[in-house]
Amino acid sequence: MDTYLDGRIEIVVGDITRLAVDAIVNAANSAMSGGGGVDGAIHRAAGPELLAACRLVGRCPTGQARITDGFRLLAKKVIHAVGPVWDGGGHHEPELLASAYRNSLRIAIEAGVKTIAFPSISTGIYGFPIELAAPIAVDEVVSALAASSQLERVVFCCFVDEDADVYREVLQIATAETN
Repeated sequence: MDTYLDGRIEIVVGDITRLAVDAIVNAANSAMSGGGGVDGAIHRAAGPELLAACRLVGRCPTGQARITDGFRLLAKKVIHAVGPVWDGGGHHEPELLASAYRNSLRIAIEAGVKTIAFPSISTGIYGFPIELAAPIAVDEVVSALAASSQLERVVFCCFVDEDADVYREVLQIATAETN
């Protein structure tokens, strides 16, 4: 585990469904119906109650986020964020990804969340290059931490070491700029 910004940001490699945080962010599809990757893992770990709750919430547009209970997860809440599918970068993908992070953080603060874990939204099957996505994620998190003392800890939970390395590099640059 690596920490940045006085321990308020952490990078871990592992299974987001096993983290002891107030909320985890799900890289959801707009139907909020479960699926593959992180989304499928979260739905499996939370149990069928999560899908039922998502159906009650309804759809979620790209760039937006919705919140449900965590059910069988350690996390009490799941924030479902819909990132963009990468299509070369000319279809507002960076702005939509930033919006997904920003809306997730806003919802977390509104819900009283103090600790939250993010996967690398849109970088799996949605194809967003991690080298472009990580700086967007870090910028949004650093801004939210600067604006809110309520958020005590934000975890970037990466599935593989190579993704964590990209986040480490971006965070080292970001923390050097804030000092």
